Amino acid sequence: MFIGDSSLTDILIVEDHDLVRTGLKNILAAERDLKVVGEAASGEEAIRLCRELQPDLVLMDVGLPGLSGLETTERILKAQPAIRVIVLTAYSEPPLPARLLDSGASGYLTKACDAAELLRAVRQVRLGERYIGADISQQLAISLLPGTPQSPFQELTSRELEIALMLTQGMNMQAIGKTLHVSPKTVATYKYRIYDKIGVSNEVELLRMALRHGVVSEI
Repeated sequence: MFIGDSSLTDILIVEDHDLVRTGLKNILAAERDLKVVGEAASGEEAIRLCRELQPDLVLMDVGLPGLSGLETTERILKAQPAIRVIVLTAYSEPPLPARLLDSGASGYLTKACDAAELLRAVRQVRLGERYIGADISQQLAISLLPGTPQSPFQELTSRELEIALMLTQGMNMQAIGKTLHVSPKTVATYKYRIYDKIGVSNEVELLRMALRHGVVSEI
């Protein structure tokens, strides 16, 4: 019996697609030193389960309904800095990888990685190290080269980026304000600042730009 064994790494999976959660759970469950203690389909649920379950490590998607993985990671690590977060997502384009790593994530992988790399990342991060997938490392390096075209989303602050992601989900200002604990008026101020920085005039144009620059996906 390994339950209660201090050598176990307790893991919380945060992913809104049930099929992906099941696949991840099956991969991790086959390892004797890893234990999935919970699953969350939203950022709000992930924050609550982190308080309740005190996992060692969180596998975090970015494209969550409501709070994105960016805001969720920041809130979890602010409240529980001992937790390690590995981002596992479809998004590899700037500025998300750099923002999440700056927010305290210890690892960043794309969903194109294989099971062996996922397990390697989990164990390396659990030992207190960082793990960045090769494709992410390449993207980060390229983005720093002189003359590399920059995504307009790199001009956004973390809060602006979070609100931009919510707008692309079709959330209105009242819903965004309630989720972020700010007034709708404050959200409106951010919204038009985002439009100005990105160079768009409405939410449809914002979504098109987000899709074009790989900040969101069509699925």
